[in-house]
Amino acid sequence: MNTSRYDVVVIGSGPGGEGAAMKAVKSGRSVALVESFREVGGGCTHWGTIPSKALRQSVSHLVNARANPLFKKFLRSAPISWPDLMRSAESVIGDQVRLRQSFHERNGVDVFHGLARFSDAKTVVVSHPDGPEEALEAGHFVIAVGSRPYRPPDVDFTHPRVLDSDKVLDLKETPSSVAVYGAGVVGCEYASIFRALSVKTTLVDTRERLLTFLDDEISDALSYHLRDGGVILYHDEEYEKVELKDDYVVLHLKSGKQVTTDYLLWANGRAGNTENLGLEALGIKVDSRGNLPVDADYRTSVGHIYAVGDVVGFPALASAAYDQGRFAATHLSEGHCDARLTRDIPTGIYTIPEISSIGKTEKELTAAKVPYEVGHAQFRSLARAQIMGARAGMLKLLFHRETLAVLGVHCFGSQAAEIVHIGQAVMASPGAGNSLLYFINATFNYPTMAEAYRVAALNGLNRLKGIAPKG
Repeated sequence: MNTSRYDVVVIGSGPGGEGAAMKAVKSGRSVALVESFREVGGGCTHWGTIPSKALRQSVSHLVNARANPLFKKFLRSAPISWPDLMRSAESVIGDQVRLRQSFHERNGVDVFHGLARFSDAKTVVVSHPDGPEEALEAGHFVIAVGSRPYRPPDVDFTHPRVLDSDKVLDLKETPSSVAVYGAGVVGCEYASIFRALSVKTTLVDTRERLLTFLDDEISDALSYHLRDGGVILYHDEEYEKVELKDDYVVLHLKSGKQVTTDYLLWANGRAGNTENLGLEALGIKVDSRGNLPVDADYRTSVGHIYAVGDVVGFPALASAAYDQGRFAATHLSEGHCDARLTRDIPTGIYTIPEISSIGKTEKELTAAKVPYEVGHAQFRSLARAQIMGARAGMLKLLFHRETLAVLGVHCFGSQAAEIVHIGQAVMASPGAGNSLLYFINATFNYPTMAEAYRVAALNGLNRLKGIAPKG
């Protein structure tokens, strides 16, 4: 077995692993990157964020075109299938792989493809499907192996009609009907995608309302639009069993309901990819979902072994994972890291329409007894939204009644995940820079969706002054 020595070995080439590798190598460290898949990019590129969002974008284009009076008569009967839509994502995945590979090549990161396992606290052995094992020794390690869809043991995922967020990408047909079990981010996104393709969709939520971390008004808006689009939505439900047939699936719920559909998409949680890493022998314990506990510097219980990304649990976002990787590499290179993930991380939920938010919700502000006011901008009143035919949605600003500091930004509708970053920048401004007045005094391009900030700010200021809104 060949043995190579590096300063840092990173396991996993998703956003967390890439962030760690790039920071470490630019800090003068020799770096090896181990990836179990045949191409770099991790689950984010191949099974998660990139393919699902590319799919969602294609579906959105189709929905918008069919709603346009100029095109709908030509497209309403167009035979566009699920595999057709997935093929549109393949070019994006290929572009991302080539880009990510070039980062490693240009920066001198050695990439090893194979399964990694710790043989001791200073050595990782890489096993290849058709080649000899290689040993990589290092002073520091970063575990960035990501996560996978959680599969309960009593559900047969080998059955072709039982899907998860990985298997759904390989569907060979557009289903007539689908049941989505689990109404978290992934479940809501796929429910909206399926329904936009006119698939009969049932969304089963194990909680009392959708996406409880969102502001209630945004959660309610999502529920309304899903139902208005034809999604059957059940709350506070738990499965009892899954009955499998050759050409359909029956989801039995503990309430006595039975949901019969062509396919079942299981979207109820994720599990860290920590099995077979050899962590137990090092004294590193994982939780019940395979996630790794870490300290504020992303160190595991073994100080020179770090973990970042989905495998450490919340917030389980690609954007946050990259920063976690950078911070971990900074700490292992310099012995300290003053940078931390910001307190307020924007959420991006790619339903149709999409959702994004940052900061406090009304419920949180009320519980903390913070005096706040609300400003709204309805997208239907924006010229750009009217031009785009994207009238559904709104921007909601929460701000302090006395200081006018922006406390929360919540957006539902077209381009929400882009729009939120304007509010994020203002919220992060020091001192008096974080003020509702910025949106009132700034000049926004016209027509734009960003103009919603001025409309919402004026709406909120009028409420503060006791001026009743007109219209």
